[in-house]
Amino acid sequence: MTKKDRYQYIIDYFSKEMPVVETELNYNNPYELLVAVILSAQCTDKRVNMVTPALFESFKDAYELAHASFEEVFELIRSISYPNNKSKHLIGMAKMLINDFNNIVPDDVLELQKMPGVGRKTANVIASVVYQKPTMAVDTHVFRVANRIGLTNNAKTPLESEKVLVKNIPDDIIPKAHHWLILHGRYTCLARRPKCEKCGITPACKHYKKYNLALNN
Repeated sequence: MTKKDRYQYIIDYFSKEMPVVETELNYNNPYELLVAVILSAQCTDKRVNMVTPALFESFKDAYELAHASFEEVFELIRSISYPNNKSKHLIGMAKMLINDFNNIVPDDVLELQKMPGVGRKTANVIASVVYQKPTMAVDTHVFRVANRIGLTNNAKTPLESEKVLVKNIPDDIIPKAHHWLILHGRYTCLARRPKCEKCGITPACKHYKKYNLALNN
């Protein structure tokens, strides 16, 4: 199977099986999503969704968060990974959102990355989910799954993986494809023990092909 055929097979499969797909983070507006994605770094969406209701109730918008104390934010997110840094990042992000961006979450990846706690992955999520831009956020799931299936030719870094995926996936599909790969990695193509027996894309998967060859030799 050629790379082009592999991409087309996977796009066709997920387009049929997951025609409507979205982030599992709970949010009501761009500000809330930005906060949630910052919190989600090296943390599960499930844990973030347990914390954000109280956080958003206490700080309903960037103005309130910008005037919060470190202690107030820390107390609400202490169960999240790296709560010290993330408390500082959230307050700093809110201040910059107000002072530099007129309280409007930017749609540009480079502009987004100017804010504390916003790396390339976070910026790509915002641009993709909020503004439907053709940006591919590569988290651990996307990086693993894309390499394992054979979409990215054993990319060595998330940025390398991102560039290959964006090059080979149509722009209008990229926002969905980001979620397809995340969810596939989260529930089917698990890191230690992928559930190949339940996977619908095995005909296009390089890992599965190697796995079958090993079993038959």
